[in-house]
Amino acid sequence: METPDGAVYTYGDLEGLSGAYARLLSGLGVAAGDRVAVQVEKSPQAVFLYLACMRLGAVYLPLNTAYRREEISYFLADAEPRVVVVAPERQAEVNGLIAGGRWCVRHVLTLAGNGDGSLAEQSGAAEPGYPIAPSTADDLAALLYTSGTTGRSKGAMLTHGNLGSNALMLHRLWGWRPGDVMLHALPLFHTHGLFVAINCVLLNGSGMLFLPRFDAADVVRLLPRATVFMGVPTFYTRLLDSPELTEEACRNMRLFTCGSAPLPERTFEDFRQRTGHRILERYGMTETGMNTSNPLDGERIAGTVGLPLPGVEVRIADGEGHPVTQGETGMLEVRGPNVFKGYWRMPEKTADEVRPDGFFITGDLARVDEKGYVSIVGRGKDLIISGGFNVYPKEVELAIDGLDGVEESAVIGIPHKDFGEAVTAVVKRASGRGGVTEKAVITALKEKMAAYKVPKAVHFVEELPRNSMGKVQKNQLREQFGDSQR
Repeated sequence: METPDGAVYTYGDLEGLSGAYARLLSGLGVAAGDRVAVQVEKSPQAVFLYLACMRLGAVYLPLNTAYRREEISYFLADAEPRVVVVAPERQAEVNGLIAGGRWCVRHVLTLAGNGDGSLAEQSGAAEPGYPIAPSTADDLAALLYTSGTTGRSKGAMLTHGNLGSNALMLHRLWGWRPGDVMLHALPLFHTHGLFVAINCVLLNGSGMLFLPRFDAADVVRLLPRATVFMGVPTFYTRLLDSPELTEEACRNMRLFTCGSAPLPERTFEDFRQRTGHRILERYGMTETGMNTSNPLDGERIAGTVGLPLPGVEVRIADGEGHPVTQGETGMLEVRGPNVFKGYWRMPEKTADEVRPDGFFITGDLARVDEKGYVSIVGRGKDLIISGGFNVYPKEVELAIDGLDGVEESAVIGIPHKDFGEAVTAVVKRASGRGGVTEKAVITALKEKMAAYKVPKAVHFVEELPRNSMGKVQKNQLREQFGDSQR
């Protein structure tokens, strides 16, 4: 693993540091099944911390670095981690949250983007070796929170079997080989960057060019030294804006993949013409890891997410779970060893979204063509995917509706060249309570939630359109404001 500042970490370093971290966590009382919450900047040490948790049999809980105090408070209360590791500048805030002894958190450690912090200091004297705890396929490995349609986040319980089956399958299907080098520009708190990218690299024993964040100029500069790159649609649109992205720059590359949001067909074609490479699009979710993929060798069809992975069953169903006719649109449901164990402490929610026969209801509308290729055609849960991150409108609407001067709001996603979809709010002002402004709404929300959830624009209307049952017609709002972010 090589970082932009020239630091190089070997697999021996990985073995030693992950062992030292595991020994430290064990000494702090972390045992198999205990949660370790992590909200830190991307760094090699963050990868080693993830592996330390796996060695212990602890449950790794990565948190988006953009989450704010209120969001962090909910996650800590719900997951009850034994140890929390945060960026140094967040330590005082987290200590304040857990003050009073009402939490299960017993220790707060720090880890900076350069690897400094109390995690390094306290583990420095620890012996590097640490035994790997025996784990079964059904034991929890990670807890990843995904936004809920009611505004309450859900913790998806991922097992060692879930992660292992996905990594082994993707390693084979995507043709990993000796000498492959990953150019890693994804965040580590997300399934894509951690479990898809990192797990494939480790399984293959590959090298990695490790960027702290995506920067188009840095990626183009490093492409000649890499063979594999994984990104979201936003990455590819920004790369295409760079005149330095050429076929020559990509001469050493063998695989570009894309996920986390739909890839526009135009982006697929523009990238092919510019570089000679066809982006391999695939489809996955927090709850399932990867479900489908376009083939490594074979036809990659723009606008589709490919074929079901071997061992993963896919069906397009009606509202009752009955398969629809081939070619028709319905709800996408999946079943396989990749599907999560359920939602943390939400058995009723798990029962709602996992059918008795084991099929998980993804919430995505899809269809399958005569060749078996899956196309995602819409979302049944009003989910917005902005820059590769999931945003559920209800969570944002609840925050807006709580602001002074707002009577009601509706949050929609509208097309955006860079982010895929832009979070957009449509607001009805409360009469007699002042004229709330776009700036006031956005400023208030920036204090309450991660930046990617904050609307890019706020529009004001006299009334929100409704159907005969009183439900807000968001399709009308999308039509009305759909061109505002183009």
